[in-house]
Amino acid sequence: MNHLVALPHHLCYLNGEYLPLNEARVSVLDRGFIFGDGIYEVVPVYGGKPFRWAHHHARMARSLQEVRIPHADDAATWAARIDHLVNAHAAHTGQRVGNIEQLIYIQITRGVAPRDHVIDPQLSPTVFAMVNTMKPPSAEQREHGVSCVSAHDFRWEKGHIKSISLLSAILARDISHQAHAVETVMFRNGHLTEASASNVWVVKNGSVMAAPKDNLVLEGIRYGLLEELCAQEGLSYELRPIRRSEVFDADELLLTSATKEVLPITHLDGQAIGHGAQAGRPGPIYQRLYQAYQKVKQ
Repeated sequence: MNHLVALPHHLCYLNGEYLPLNEARVSVLDRGFIFGDGIYEVVPVYGGKPFRWAHHHARMARSLQEVRIPHADDAATWAARIDHLVNAHAAHTGQRVGNIEQLIYIQITRGVAPRDHVIDPQLSPTVFAMVNTMKPPSAEQREHGVSCVSAHDFRWEKGHIKSISLLSAILARDISHQAHAVETVMFRNGHLTEASASNVWVVKNGSVMAAPKDNLVLEGIRYGLLEELCAQEGLSYELRPIRRSEVFDADELLLTSATKEVLPITHLDGQAIGHGAQAGRPGPIYQRLYQAYQKVKQ
């Protein structure tokens, strides 16, 4: 029996038009559908304002350039679209825009053409955006932290592109889902890369560390944000290759993403993270960074 899901009908943006989401249509020959040929961006919205929008737009532009999809809309044009969608969504849900946290999803594909692997530079991209209410971590997850599992990083070697070809990330996330865990922390050649949909941070002796910015990881917007927050808090910040043993010997482990913001990992593969009485509990560096994060959202 087919399982039919009711689709939301709040406003979305598609190729120059605003229309109900359940009425939006694209061709089955769109290269995003046929090949997963496109990029996307997810932007948190607090109090009606897209958070660190200039950084998100810059990353989107880098991804488009990497995959050679032409797209001329500047940050201001996109900001106006986002504002329209955010306010329409708030009105649709009967809430004041300043009282809810939302997520903007933007997707740009190469466009519609007969199926062929060869890139046609003359195609018009398919441009889509929608907004949803954000689902943040629960109070329990913030209080007690979350459990994760580890896995070999079997994804492709262009992880710096925010591609809509997400099958490998889906399979990675399914590993943790099947284990009733929140994320899958991945390693390549014995070194930390990232999680299936989050960046991973190692805290040791008061220093906050993550994998280097290279082709194996997506440079999350929180890379730059955590660098700023660490500077504010007087914490050391470092990007370098991190061995698997260092991850399991960390004082604290953190996840960052648009929806998780900053979230503590307290168990990895069943092992409590941390030492002594602090093992298996959210640590003091997490508490400081989380509070600092909340302040910059205002």
